[in-house]
Amino acid sequence: MARRGQLSAIDIGEWANYTQHVRPINGRTPLPLPDLPPPPISPTQALIASAPPPRPRGLVAVAVGDAPGGLDKSSWNKFRTGKMPTMRTLDLHGRTAQRAYHALHSFLHAAYADHVRCVEVITGRGAGEAGGVLRRELPLWLNLPALRPMVLAASHPHAANSGSVRILLRRTR
Repeated sequence: MARRGQLSAIDIGEWANYTQHVRPINGRTPLPLPDLPPPPISPTQALIASAPPPRPRGLVAVAVGDAPGGLDKSSWNKFRTGKMPTMRTLDLHGRTAQRAYHALHSFLHAAYADHVRCVEVITGRGAGEAGGVLRRELPLWLNLPALRPMVLAASHPHAANSGSVRILLRRTR
């Protein structure tokens, strides 16, 4: 941290960036550039800066098809019956569970950062009575600390289509 009256490395870097884009007034000499370049931002720091807010205490687990608290009945019925339009869709067919989780994680973070409200995730029905691995794992993934603060509700858009789940994201504040 810089002392009072001294510039920090970030300030010096921003000043150097600014002075590259301006010309001095005629007859004046340009100011010397600072010695320190701006510190590079690592991808990890960029992810931390764009991460969703920390998980508030007392969040109830998301269950596919259950009405959430904090959503009025009209909006819930519109969402539950599939009448709320989806802005983005993610198809997880043919992916392993690990790749599907990472795809879902990046998909939901990107949608949340872009202020998208309703998205659809296609897991497929899977084989057998219990369904496929992705269909069984999706509710568990939505309740993990990395995704739960962004998710408000989840529901199948149609009773006959259990291989697709619509996810209602929280509004960013």
